[in-house]
Amino acid sequence: MKPRAPAVFERLDLLEWQLCQRLAGFSIHRPWLATLRLASKLGDWPIWVAVILAQPWLHGPAGWRLAAQYALTAVAAILVYRLLKTRLCRERPFITFTAIPCQEPARDRYSFPSGHTMHAVMFLTLVAAHSPVLLPALAPLVALIAVSRVGLGLHYLSDVAAGAAIGYAFAVASLALAG
Repeated sequence: MKPRAPAVFERLDLLEWQLCQRLAGFSIHRPWLATLRLASKLGDWPIWVAVILAQPWLHGPAGWRLAAQYALTAVAAILVYRLLKTRLCRERPFITFTAIPCQEPARDRYSFPSGHTMHAVMFLTLVAAHSPVLLPALAPLVALIAVSRVGLGLHYLSDVAAGAAIGYAFAVASLALAG
């Protein structure tokens, strides 16, 4: 017997699926699809490792403390994300609605919340606090990562919104704890 998503997700799915289908439909344009795929790949981990490793370069010896803070915040966020994802069991839009094209292999069958968006917003918030010089390059990438999740057919808009909220909360908590 497969796990069942809460009823609220079933209602949200019905509200969101047509908009998700429209947004995923733009991926028929090859340059846009390539952009979404690149943003998704960067949001897997490479850009965040670069942000972590850049902290000592940007801040000298104090940057090692920031690098550790960023890494520990990311690990804590991953643990909560995994717990939510495996307990809430919201199936990805392309699974529930076959009219939504999937343009990138999914790692698993569940979509809530968006881990890519969670990390993107979390790191953007941390960078805004410590290294705002990086914001002009990072903010558009974060937006593209969030858009890519829906545009590739992997997430609903509410998955992305929840991921953004969770990422922001983790960053704010991290900043408060590091005081």
